[in-house]
Amino acid sequence: MSVRAAWSDLHALHHRINASLERALQRKFHFGMSEFTALSALHEAPDGELRMQELTEVVGLNQSSVSRLVARLEQSGLTAREVCETDRRGVYSKITAEGRAVYESAAPFFEETLKAIFDEVEADPDLGPLLSKVRA
Repeated sequence: MSVRAAWSDLHALHHRINASLERALQRKFHFGMSEFTALSALHEAPDGELRMQELTEVVGLNQSSVSRLVARLEQSGLTAREVCETDRRGVYSKITAEGRAVYESAAPFFEETLKAIFDEVEADPDLGPLLSKVRA
């Protein structure tokens, strides 16, 4: 298999799984993978907060997109922005109590949904063998 073909298959596998997770999270929690990834990172972070630059790296979006994402999470009451006390240029995003509760509800749903998607994809004759290799 060529490198390009391998990349194409990996991209197709990722897209199928990610799109399915995105739809499931949107239906149940009214947010998508980027929001879930941000909440997960904040939930796991010391003191439940990360600098905006750290969050940008974790989520894998550009700074402008992460600013909009954080604004949506703030508007939903799931996070709050805080200015660093020692460096006024530093801005943190901090998970709220409501954000923790939503994440703690979303995380098991995410795991169950991901397992179901994996089971579905493993039955696919084209992508199933690749997923099986990745999971091994």
